[in-house]
Amino acid sequence: MCAQATAKPSSPLLELTVTLLIPSLILMKLSGADHLGPVNALLAALTLPLGWGVREYLRQRKFNFFAALGFVSVLLTGGIGLLQLDPQWLAVKEAAIPAILGLTVAISTFTRYPLVRVVLYSPAIMQVERIQAALNAHGTRAAFDAKLIHATWMLAGSFLFSAVMNYFLASWVVTSMPGTEAFNEELGRLTLLSYPVIALPSMLIMMGALFYLVRALRQLAGLGLTDVLHPARP
Repeated sequence: MCAQATAKPSSPLLELTVTLLIPSLILMKLSGADHLGPVNALLAALTLPLGWGVREYLRQRKFNFFAALGFVSVLLTGGIGLLQLDPQWLAVKEAAIPAILGLTVAISTFTRYPLVRVVLYSPAIMQVERIQAALNAHGTRAAFDAKLIHATWMLAGSFLFSAVMNYFLASWVVTSMPGTEAFNEELGRLTLLSYPVIALPSMLIMMGALFYLVRALRQLAGLGLTDVLHPARP
């Protein structure tokens, strides 16, 4: 009997195109009355990231808390737009999602399983079994567990940074009432700006946490970068 093959990860460029670039262009260019109109353009723009999320879940057949929260975020954006709530609620929502993530990560430091084990120190990224064996051989398992806690706080900090930046960016960019062409155009600009202004700095912080762990493993387990990280898959 053949084992079920693991679905190959989707192209990051394709994901950005479908979930960020195309929805932004729809909101900014097709929201006029002579095109789709504000409501239909908003629905069309939200359908793409929602559809992508469903597609990825069906391909991977795995529940991902972070992806699920992103799915909820898109639904909330649609609700704010369709119910024509005050645009300030959009800023609150934009800040609330990463704040919830950061709080969840921070709380996990007080449990046996800090979430850095899911995000960074996971078998998908690191050669965990090899690392554990080396730590046990050097008698430094407890010292590395302390480093994991430090990395978890770094991860929580990246989400806190994202929450603060999301709130101020959304408050600055989106000022028009939902249900209007201006609101859609501003939402499209917010979506485009959120990547270079928020996502990239947050990724750099996460990368800093990853290499903090890599350096700790070099000191505590005598493992180099190639010994720690999984080789890139073709």
